[in-house]
Amino acid sequence: MNDNNAAWLLLITNLPGQNQTLRMRIWRALKAAGAGLLRDGVYVLPQTAASREIFNEQALEIRAVAGSVHILTFQSESTEQQNALVGLFDRTPDFQELHTRLDACKKSLAKLRELDARKALAAIAREVAAAAATDFFPGISQAQVQSALADVQSVVNARFSPNEPHPAHRKIPRRDPKDFLGRTWATRQKMWIDRVCSAWLIRRFIDRQAKFVWLKRIQDKPKRAIGFDFDGAEFSHVGSKVTFEVLLTSFGLEGDVGLARLGTLVHFLDVGGIPVAEAAGLAAIVSGARSLQPDDDALLLSVTPSLDSLYHTYRTEQG
Repeated sequence: MNDNNAAWLLLITNLPGQNQTLRMRIWRALKAAGAGLLRDGVYVLPQTAASREIFNEQALEIRAVAGSVHILTFQSESTEQQNALVGLFDRTPDFQELHTRLDACKKSLAKLRELDARKALAAIAREVAAAAATDFFPGISQAQVQSALADVQSVVNARFSPNEPHPAHRKIPRRDPKDFLGRTWATRQKMWIDRVCSAWLIRRFIDRQAKFVWLKRIQDKPKRAIGFDFDGAEFSHVGSKVTFEVLLTSFGLEGDVGLARLGTLVHFLDVGGIPVAEAAGLAAIVSGARSLQPDDDALLLSVTPSLDSLYHTYRTEQG
């Protein structure tokens, strides 16, 4: 964003008396939203609908206590002013610190149990997502951290969820759900994100009477069982799509906005990609469930309410 005529929003606040509690609450809210501080009580954000909503929310709270507040729109008058304003939103130091922590996390993985490793990575992933959400002028530093995060995720998955499928390069044929009712489905045991979400998807939207077989060895798959999420399975990674996304496409479910958003979340956790705010939380839930539940039937049962809730939230938000 180097346009000298780029529009900005300015929030000018004046709080009555010595209400330090309110002053601190507003400061923290605006800092979390990524607003730049020009001087005490004066904040700036790039002009967007989201920025306007952030400033409007704080304006309502300030007026509720008889404070004065103004929201103004202005444009940069020169390259120097534009560069100075953009500089207020430089997240490079934040991303450098996160990159350092990811390196340290990667080096420590060999000494950690799965639950501890995934919790440590989930904590950093939450901070990466938070930093990215306020990185209004993304550059190479964010890209480097996202790449490093995907790399550490791959290392964790390779250690604790080995034998992940390789993507096939073929078209994804459309399937008739009627041909897949009351069937037995098979995948590798000790499920992780793509497998457990795919099993949830199968039972909720494809085959409500589905039975599952959790394989210690792929060679043990029952002859008539439908395989998913392993090399050679009927449903597995194709091109850039993970198994969950392949199932959506195969059964014509990709138009469901809730499932599509879940697909983005599963994709990010399985192979990296576009960050999703809820990803770290789901990873922690599944990681904890894997440690607590005695088998994959119990794991699927345990995780299902969380996936139901996410799906409902995604559909509601889009509705």
